[in-house]
Amino acid sequence: MYAVLTRQGGETTIQELDDTGAVRGAARVVDDLPAEVRRLAPDRPRWVWSDTAVWYPPLLRAGVRVERCVDVRLSHAIIRRSRLTSSSPVATAPEGVWDETVRDIPVAAEGLFALDDLEHVPRRGASQRGELDTLEEFLRQRDAVATSSEPARLGLLLAAESAGALVAAEIHHVGLPWSVEVHDRLLVENLGSRPAREGDRPSAMHAVAADVRAALDAPGLNVDSPVDLLAALGRVGITAGSTRSWELEKLTHPAIGPILEYKRLARLWTASGWAWLDTNVVDGRFHPEYVPGGVVTGRWSSKGGGGALQLPKAVRSAVVADPGWTLVVADAAQLEPRILAALASDRGMVEAGSSGDLYAGIVASGAVASREHAKVAMLGAMYGATSGDAGRLLPRLAERYPRAIGFVEAAARAGERGEVVSTHLGRTSPPGDGVGYDETATPADAERARSRAKAWGRFTRNFVVQGTAAEWALCWMAGLRTRLRALGGDTDLEREPHLAFFLHDEVVVHCPRDLADEVERAIREAAADAGRLLFGDLPVTFPVTVAAVDDYAKAK
Repeated sequence: MYAVLTRQGGETTIQELDDTGAVRGAARVVDDLPAEVRRLAPDRPRWVWSDTAVWYPPLLRAGVRVERCVDVRLSHAIIRRSRLTSSSPVATAPEGVWDETVRDIPVAAEGLFALDDLEHVPRRGASQRGELDTLEEFLRQRDAVATSSEPARLGLLLAAESAGALVAAEIHHVGLPWSVEVHDRLLVENLGSRPAREGDRPSAMHAVAADVRAALDAPGLNVDSPVDLLAALGRVGITAGSTRSWELEKLTHPAIGPILEYKRLARLWTASGWAWLDTNVVDGRFHPEYVPGGVVTGRWSSKGGGGALQLPKAVRSAVVADPGWTLVVADAAQLEPRILAALASDRGMVEAGSSGDLYAGIVASGAVASREHAKVAMLGAMYGATSGDAGRLLPRLAERYPRAIGFVEAAARAGERGEVVSTHLGRTSPPGDGVGYDETATPADAERARSRAKAWGRFTRNFVVQGTAAEWALCWMAGLRTRLRALGGDTDLEREPHLAFFLHDEVVVHCPRDLADEVERAIREAAADAGRLLFGDLPVTFPVTVAAVDDYAKAK
């Protein structure tokens, strides 16, 4: 059954539907929603609501969890754009109130964006989500899926997206265990004692900045200014295109070491310093604020200043399990290359990964000479590298694995033509606006259009792989969430094994120490099930590395 929740005029109403979507009885007002959720729990309803981020947190605070839901907001965003439903009323209708909740991520100048720039941009939300006609929209979406060209795939995507929203809310609610004492000690060891005034730089940064100025003979240098730093380097005969660490590491000069050290300390101080600790760790817990589907590929983004999608290595030792508990850390090995092999049904590449290390398998096939070459070539294939080692090695990879390389090449060519591409389950990319030109274009205009087209082709090349990897991860977490709940006997979330952190292809489970082996088994089983859900009988494997540790840093 479905239980559709709506809030109008200050009242919460519930409308029950049967499994076919037919209305069952009249809608009724609910005065105590947590009590109603508990009452209906034996019926295992799928709760239908406008937005998990709005409806679920109050239930969690009341000690109530739900097994399943339909997040109508997230589902609308997928159906609206998917080419599987392009002729449905949901996709063809003029923009309306539901679209106000799913505005596209802003893009950079000229309609293009870098993949790295997408990771931390939250979607904008509407202020009136609770007043939306959830039942009407839900029924439209059911019809759109049923009449789509791939109802089973799209249905799985919507279910996985909604399950991910539940996971995100539960992770935020329960939090990741965090030791303020350990974090403070790490900061003192690296930065010196905490400055007396907020905003003052720590003593270690002052000392290293002095070393930079001395090495460059620039006593008044503002080390925090890239422009001033590049000018100072130029005055001592060092030409650098930027002050990015990877570029500075190629240079030789006595100032380079201190500059790199200053940048390291500055990152630690600004991203994970005392201000971060005071703001984001409450009662020994860091509560990540995820935005499911916050990236056009389906990856999660984050909001707020907590940086849920980046925990610097320098402070991971502060993630400490509770007494008697442990952190079970798992990540999927070589996820995106395996996803590509499955997407393309490239049996040769599937076989290369069957022994555990896909890159070693590629070497064994004779395609390239070393594991490092295999990794570089695969990254080049998925991200569109055409120069250097990647460009040189890619033809060898294409000769040995033509289906896999042909798959991403076809996605790239589609993007260059301004066409959309889709993930395995049907999430579809935005169109490549502005990638073409006509006979009236000047040579400069034509060159800019060609450049935009190639850039968009690099995006669509990776969209199909990264987006499908995100789908696999959602299925993995959904299956793991169910297994963890069974292990805990459906007790309070905080007292049973639970997901405490997620990062693209890595999960952290906080659990009683005596359940660590069972949690590891659940993680591996859920990974295998996710592969079967997406790719059926294709014998692609998705191995995970698992470590049970007292603090997060020991897992790496």
